[in-house]
Amino acid sequence: MKLKLARTSITTKPKTIELSKIEEDLEKKSIFYFDKENSHKDLKALIEYFENKDYSVYMREVKFGLNDDDFIYEVHIVQ
Repeated sequence: MKLKLARTSITTKPKTIELSKIEEDLEKKSIFYFDKENSHKDLKALIEYFENKDYSVYMREVKFGLNDDDFIYEVHIVQ
């Protein structure tokens, strides 16, 4: 499954990342930021994937502007 990482600029397109790469990166960091273009279904699948591997996963929306569309997803994955 591919997910879109949060944009670093409003004008750029989001980069994609595979679940396997996220799992590899867990050794270095535990917080990931995902773009609003990800479907809620895909993010729920991400949560279930890591919960089945005995990780604790917490997801929330982070607003960065006044518009309702100005948000990203913050996902904490800890063991």
